[in-house]
Amino acid sequence: MGYTRPLLNRDKEAPITMLEPVQLAKFGVTELEAQHALDRLNVRDVDYADLYFESRTSESVSMEEGIVKRAAKSVSQGVGVRATAGEKTGFAYSDELTKKDLEIAADTARYIANSPQGASPVPVPTQRRPTRDLYPIERAKAEVATADRVALLNAIDAEARRYDPRIKNVMASFNTEYKVVVVATSDGTLVGDIQPLSRLQITCIAEDGDNRQVGSFGGGGRVGFEYYLEDNRHLSYAREAAREAILNLSAVDAPAGVMPVVLAGGWPGILLHEAIGHGLEADFNRKKTSAFSSLIGKRVASDVCTIVDDGTLPFRRGSLNMDDEGTPTSCTTLIEKGILRRYITDKLNARLMGIPLTGNGRRENYQSVVLPRMTNTFMLAGESDPQDIIRSVKKGLYAVSFGGGQVDITNGKFVFSASEAYLIEDGQITKPVKGATLIGSGPEVLTKVSMVGHDLKLDNGIGTCGKDGQSVPVGVGLPTIKIDEITVGGTQR
Repeated sequence: MGYTRPLLNRDKEAPITMLEPVQLAKFGVTELEAQHALDRLNVRDVDYADLYFESRTSESVSMEEGIVKRAAKSVSQGVGVRATAGEKTGFAYSDELTKKDLEIAADTARYIANSPQGASPVPVPTQRRPTRDLYPIERAKAEVATADRVALLNAIDAEARRYDPRIKNVMASFNTEYKVVVVATSDGTLVGDIQPLSRLQITCIAEDGDNRQVGSFGGGGRVGFEYYLEDNRHLSYAREAAREAILNLSAVDAPAGVMPVVLAGGWPGILLHEAIGHGLEADFNRKKTSAFSSLIGKRVASDVCTIVDDGTLPFRRGSLNMDDEGTPTSCTTLIEKGILRRYITDKLNARLMGIPLTGNGRRENYQSVVLPRMTNTFMLAGESDPQDIIRSVKKGLYAVSFGGGQVDITNGKFVFSASEAYLIEDGQITKPVKGATLIGSGPEVLTKVSMVGHDLKLDNGIGTCGKDGQSVPVGVGLPTIKIDEITVGGTQR
């Protein structure tokens, strides 16, 4: 898939390769036909236009109670056609890729954007930008036989049940996706990418008399099947899901009230993603509906907080060689030592707001419009020892993992449920608790972060972000941090 000429990423770590250009011929379309469609879009009032070609193959197998419950494979292909005029976006799509269908879609997008006909030729879209290949997986390695998928899930089922006889049910699923995209734009760019993706998810149910508890774990990224077999990673996932379920059998009711909370590294970064990250997406700020609107250059967090969105990390679930507008992804510092520096942008909102383009224009598929979306969002490591952070708390909560949550973008208020949490008593982690929720607001909670650990950890690669009905893969991360006070909703009577 990639050329062998090595490049180094910004940290001069693992070598990466030059991405081999993806041809329009994959879609049965010539460059001349693509240019002709763009010509129909490039009229007097249109500021920008593009064609987004996508071919996707998705496969999944799921198991429950030792039985394969579902095995599915789907193949889709089509093109999304967009024209932007001022704040207005005209969008149409087609799953037929003939010259006539491209013309119809182009005309429809132009009409929606309210632009008259009378095209002037656009630059010939033949420029192919070489892009870093952050996930060099060949098609042959991305394909996995159903028998191998089933064998993987059978081994997981057996390992989880072996962990403890109180594990009564195991649910596991393995999903893969292989996507080919090409973007042709009215500024003369033609660029493509091949985007593999996989995810393994496990849920265990433990029972002890009438006490029934759940534990979940999983991982993935832009990785191949062999990733899950390395060092028996799939079996460690099974044991972790079983461990959490068994742990919750002994959990006591969570306390309630305002108290200090320590968040563990890794997946708890989902709180940053939801409570803060969405509020930093440019569309909400352009429309003044975000709690962070008009706060660039102002303090929004304590000075120990630096938060970035980085789409350039090799093999990560949220990483991309380019976003869905053909722009190379980047590492964007959003909050630097407590000061808000930048919003997450796509081309439309960057142009309308007059701010830098960050390479965060994303869409669920060719049938979806582009929105500014996060990639991998995390807080950078600090200087505190994680044990010192815990020892600094006399009475509080230590949250290791979260389940569901809700956020109001307009004011940043959130509610998150902890799936694994413990009491902190006299500087020591003690009993596991159940039923704990964190209640607060994103802008406020950041100002109460007093200690940040040196143990930055990224999640295992299971995140999916929803916005305006669209879902895209993302990553999160966090070092151990201390929030001096936050409202904990508990079940303790």
